[in-house]
Amino acid sequence: MVDGKPVNLGLWDTAGQEDYDRLRPLSYPQTVGGTNGKTISSSLTDQPIADVFLICFSLVSPASFENVRAKWYPEVRHHCPNTPIILVGTKLDLRDDKDTIEKLKEKKLTPITYPQGLAMAKEIGAVKYLECSALTQRGLKTVFDEAIRAVLCPPPVKKRKRKCLLL
Repeated sequence: MVDGKPVNLGLWDTAGQEDYDRLRPLSYPQTVGGTNGKTISSSLTDQPIADVFLICFSLVSPASFENVRAKWYPEVRHHCPNTPIILVGTKLDLRDDKDTIEKLKEKKLTPITYPQGLAMAKEIGAVKYLECSALTQRGLKTVFDEAIRAVLCPPPVKKRKRKCLLL
């Protein structure tokens, strides 16, 4: 139930490892944004299928965070330019974990902060930035509730201002 309405949620979790880079794009045609603007209807309900992307990164892995900008956002936008994105920082329970912080310090790294995540979300045009922990369940329900809301009440598409450049 989200906002008092029953919802049936289906998830696709794609592999992030480099070995799957050539296979992963095969999953994009199953999304609204991957159909080149055509509406897909469900044979059971005759309702359009709607999607949202959850681009996730580990709050205790700066490399994972950088992959949002370098890999995941460009890939999603290439295949599905109009599908809403929610940026999700995972492993929230480890951001304040002493052992994890110590291991990061040894590599001269620090956990990703909330303001850093928020700035990345703004940079990629995500409709929301959320953080969660699967271990403690903190913020987890919110991630799925917000994903459903992004589909049921999508934000208006911002029109890019056209600029003229004369050379």
